[in-house]
Amino acid sequence: MSKEPARPEQGRPGPLLLACALTAEQAALRAGARSAPEAVLVRTGMGQQRARQSVSKALAQGAYAPGAFLFAGFGAAVGPGIRPGDVLVATEVRDAHSGSIELPCPDALAGALRHAGLTVHTGPLFSAERVVRGARRATLHAEGVLGVEMETAGALRALPGGTPAAAVRVVVDTPEHELLRPGILVHGLHAWRALRAAAPVLATWHL
Repeated sequence: MSKEPARPEQGRPGPLLLACALTAEQAALRAGARSAPEAVLVRTGMGQQRARQSVSKALAQGAYAPGAFLFAGFGAAVGPGIRPGDVLVATEVRDAHSGSIELPCPDALAGALRHAGLTVHTGPLFSAERVVRGARRATLHAEGVLGVEMETAGALRALPGGTPAAAVRVVVDTPEHELLRPGILVHGLHAWRALRAAAPVLATWHL
């Protein structure tokens, strides 16, 4: 994947802008999507504010409207029945301040990821301001949320109106296997490999 945005040819949509927050996520996506040079990979850093600023900067530097946008990375499940390494495809993204952002038509992306051998769940994601544990996870689960992360809502709000968008998270921890517990390194490696396996699908999602 190219490191710098390239201007699209006249009459053609811009490339996929593929964003992630962490260096480990960036490495997994780059390793898994070498065959998709048309995708532009941007690492935003953690948190909604950094994500929004980084996506805005990438768009300004490239001076183009992306053909599509996808935020990918690691996340946490908030309810039972989901295991580390499972993939969450968002139907919508919520946060505590600005309500919900709908992400229509996730079924094709979820189907392609399943075809790649991954276990996939679809539903709402919640962009939190900090790591979510315990009772807060249970509350989100009761509200119908599938998983939690910290960047996607901010990134989506930086996009030009009408940009096709998607959000995908690979589960690192669950209510049964939270961060800082024994086994998290194994779960993290499993999630990294799943994200790498998902990367070819993610990088060509908009085509």
